[in-house]
Amino acid sequence: MAQIPVYVFTGFLDSGKTKFIQETLEDPRFNAGERTLLLVFEEGEEEYDFSTYPHQNVYLEVLDQQTVTTKQLLALAKKHRAQRVVAELNGMLLVGDLYSRLPEDWVIAQEVMFADATTFISYNANMRNLVMDKLVGGQMVVFNRLTPGADTMPLHKLVRAANRRMDILYDYTDGTTAFDEIEDPLPFDINAPVIEVKDQDYALWYRDVTEEAAKYDGKTVRFKGQVAMLRRDKNNMFAPGRFVMTCCADDIQFCGVPCKWADSKELKPRSWVTVTAKIAAEKHPLYQGELGPVLTAITVEPANPANPDVATF
Repeated sequence: MAQIPVYVFTGFLDSGKTKFIQETLEDPRFNAGERTLLLVFEEGEEEYDFSTYPHQNVYLEVLDQQTVTTKQLLALAKKHRAQRVVAELNGMLLVGDLYSRLPEDWVIAQEVMFADATTFISYNANMRNLVMDKLVGGQMVVFNRLTPGADTMPLHKLVRAANRRMDILYDYTDGTTAFDEIEDPLPFDINAPVIEVKDQDYALWYRDVTEEAAKYDGKTVRFKGQVAMLRRDKNNMFAPGRFVMTCCADDIQFCGVPCKWADSKELKPRSWVTVTAKIAAEKHPLYQGELGPVLTAITVEPANPANPDVATF
């Protein structure tokens, strides 16, 4: 079964999604005649002008993001013999909910978020779960309507709290653009003999070590976490970790790392421990075929609870 690439554009109303998609489909480098199913889940003030496209194999369908079904999407792809999909999503709805209904042969090729820089901070304050939903899985965010010389650090910090790999592009009102080049030093020294992870830095360390396990291969780490037992690897293994909150109480989840320890059976689930361990980049069922961090404990010592007990970014 041939896969159909899906190009997803997210963001709130009037954030510039339609304008960007229009310009993209006007570009012969992107629109070289591929049969393109254009799905619009949010109708804004701007409309698509098909007369400017170098090729007319673009087929617009306006759908309800809350009720659309996999069957409907399959029927539309078949009707238009689509070779790819471009989707403009409704900013007031969660991205993942729609993704769960995409046909199996539809593969997300790129997800880009658009945001009005003048309102983004207030949107985050009032609708943080919707903002984070779009930042966490995206490859790039475009901040438009920025005044030249404006302070971009608040925007940078907000994005990096959700996604360290996301490209950030600033689109200024004078017509210029610039990629974000601010470097974010980690709050711990990964080249130290022992990487000391403070209680307040666990979420950052966990995300970094799981995203770039090879960078930590062979290093030693010390951190505080709660004991969790693994369902599959019950013999001589446990998973020390913390409950981590990305944006709100609804998304709190336990983030632990598999750890080899001969006396793991003696540990009490949910008890707090300080773990000093060697890190190896290995395959483990938790990582679904990918390399991830696997610890070999040197010491596991009782500890007082972390403060706060839920880790955040």
